[in-house]
Amino acid sequence: MLIAMPSWDLLKSDSYQMNAMASLVDFYGWKEVIAIYVDNDYGRNGISALNDELNRRMANAVYKLPLPVRFTQHDIVAVLNQSRLLGPRVYIVHVDPDPGLRIFATAEKLQMMSSNYVWFATDWLSATIDSFASMNRTALSVLQGVVGLRQHIPESNQMKDFISRWRKMQQQGLVKSELNTYGLCAYDTVWTVAHSIDKFINDGNNFTFSLSVKLNDSKTTQMHLEKLKVFDGGAILLDNILNTSFSGLTGPVRFNSDRNIITSGYDVINIDKMAVHIVGFWSNTFGFSVSPPETLQGTKNRHSEIEQKLGKVAWPGGKTKAPRGWVIADDEHPLRIGVPYRASFVDFVTKLNGSHKIAGYCIDVFTEALKFVPYNVPYKFELFGDGQSNPNYGQLVQRVADDVFDAAVGDIAIVKNRTKVVDFSQPYITTGLVIVAPIHNTKSSAWVFLKPFTADMWCMTAGGFFIIAFVIWILEHRVNDAFRGPPRRQLVTMFMFSFSTLFKTNQEVTVSTLGRLVMVVWLFLLMVITSSYTANLTSILTVQQLSSPITGVESLIGNSWPIGYQVGSFAHGYLSDNLNIQRSRLVKLHSPEEYETALRLGPDNGGVAAIVDELSYVELFLSKRTDFGIIGQPFTKSGWGFAFQRDSPLAVDMSTAILKLSETGKLQEIHAKWFCKMGCPGERRGKSEPNQLHLVSFWGLYLLCGLITLVALLIFILRMVRQYARYRRRQMKLCRPSSSVQTTTRCSQVLFNFFDFIDEKEEAIKKMFMQCEVNPVPETPTSTTSTAT
Repeated sequence: MLIAMPSWDLLKSDSYQMNAMASLVDFYGWKEVIAIYVDNDYGRNGISALNDELNRRMANAVYKLPLPVRFTQHDIVAVLNQSRLLGPRVYIVHVDPDPGLRIFATAEKLQMMSSNYVWFATDWLSATIDSFASMNRTALSVLQGVVGLRQHIPESNQMKDFISRWRKMQQQGLVKSELNTYGLCAYDTVWTVAHSIDKFINDGNNFTFSLSVKLNDSKTTQMHLEKLKVFDGGAILLDNILNTSFSGLTGPVRFNSDRNIITSGYDVINIDKMAVHIVGFWSNTFGFSVSPPETLQGTKNRHSEIEQKLGKVAWPGGKTKAPRGWVIADDEHPLRIGVPYRASFVDFVTKLNGSHKIAGYCIDVFTEALKFVPYNVPYKFELFGDGQSNPNYGQLVQRVADDVFDAAVGDIAIVKNRTKVVDFSQPYITTGLVIVAPIHNTKSSAWVFLKPFTADMWCMTAGGFFIIAFVIWILEHRVNDAFRGPPRRQLVTMFMFSFSTLFKTNQEVTVSTLGRLVMVVWLFLLMVITSSYTANLTSILTVQQLSSPITGVESLIGNSWPIGYQVGSFAHGYLSDNLNIQRSRLVKLHSPEEYETALRLGPDNGGVAAIVDELSYVELFLSKRTDFGIIGQPFTKSGWGFAFQRDSPLAVDMSTAILKLSETGKLQEIHAKWFCKMGCPGERRGKSEPNQLHLVSFWGLYLLCGLITLVALLIFILRMVRQYARYRRRQMKLCRPSSSVQTTTRCSQVLFNFFDFIDEKEEAIKKMFMQCEVNPVPETPTSTTSTAT
């Protein structure tokens, strides 16, 4: 009876080994690999699993190069030469065991085992070299720097005994090859089947066979398949195999729910100086470590939580530093860089007259940034455009996406539709669309100091000084000697006191409580007004005034004025598509000279009302012209960057280099070199003249001050009326009836007496009350007025 035993590799999941291989690629930070594999189920399934595992780690097998099942030297040369034209230099080889190591021997002849290359191999390589006899170890010289995987076999007494028996068989000449993991797995496979058959028999099952209906239906005449019989207990035997659990040479033999063998992990091997070195271990539980997985059993940390470690690896060429893993270009195939052949604003980039040299601000930034890239990048510039007019930058970027150019260098704005087809570097200059219009400086005026306030504001402020002067005089006159004296002196004092509050230089001091309350509110009002006046006057003296009614992008959209734009710029598409401005209003302009002419003509004479362009162009335009300025702020935010093909590693490295340029100040030096020859252009932001301050902006303060002043005045008057009435009652009570009748018959005399009463000092009034109590006929207030005042 023959029982066919499946190969041990068919019992192992491809994804398990490819998980280890993808983790190895990710450990060193590579994102793109080239997979070379044998074109059969073993190779295709393995590479498919590898690509899935790489994708989980944001990496990719970007090129998959198959070899025929019975590949020849010619096939290997063709595949390797094809791969040399590609960017990645990280190779993963997944083929059947090859004692001749033909792939690596051919790669060495093609000088592909140098320090620029990385070579990984799945466990076929370890199985191959472990089978070599000691005298054949010189063949390992072609594997210098190769890193591979070998199924991990834990140390055990059972393993040592088996190796000892194998050595004796070698000495007796019974075997010639060395042991490898495939042979050890085959040994455990036999024992797995034997244990399963033994259990099948011990359970009382019999071996019976019957004809298969499917085989009977076969019409193959030469093979006579209809005579073959099928084992009836196959399902039970298979179940026994899947439930196997014993300790074999390779460690515990068990199967998981997916019917895959549970392995102990992989050794990470490195071939250096014709010797195989174990530089670490990988397991699905703990990831990479320098200790065997069995020694880590029982620890709580998983590989995502502990530091991943591997020993020192010798890479191809003998270097211990991990290679870059890709080559962007070489001297035979330099990087093709598209450069816009500009006709205007040539300071940014253009071809120099009478030579093939390309120069400009953008070119200087690119060449200086390349100095910070840690590897050589051969390149050649290729002009895009005819030099008669500015090229279309959208088409230039599309050429990079179509692989006509490898990159594009120039004043290329990073906008949404371009980022969909290419990768951009870090912006090396910040820009955005701005509006340019004619401006002129505000002319000086002898009466400019009156402009911060409107006329009603000035009148209200002046009226406030007069009112405060009068109110403070009333409140302070009876108690404060500073506000008494001859009428002329009192008049001068009250107005000088009021106006001097503006400068806080009052010589007089308020004494009454009501006077102090009014002064607190008035001084607060003055503080706000003077601060506002100072700020507005400063703005008027420094800001520039527009000579056109344009105040921003909204005014452009809401009117029918013609608008200029630079040929080749994305401004045309943005204005028409995003801002919905009619294309008939957009006027193409080719040069700074046309900018100036169109702006001076204006919209009524065949010119334009304004020009919309990127800030960098506008600054260069304004650096030599003072009659124009920028209106408002940029209404888009973008920058200029270098365009690269999708997923190009150079885009990342150039971004890092641009950041280093900025940190060292070199980027600013390049900008000053090209645009500050006549002084760096300041942003002449045209803004409308600040609005004058109106009374409506301060009516709340004036109302508050007026109410408090009025309340204080009313309180004072009520106090005086009450005090005067008290005085009159006492006077009527103590004085003769004839006097009383005389005073009541003349109301005008009472009113005059009241004002005379108010005009008296507070001390004099107190004396009056005392005199009315002592003298039967008191003195009238009129008799004392002359002495009080």
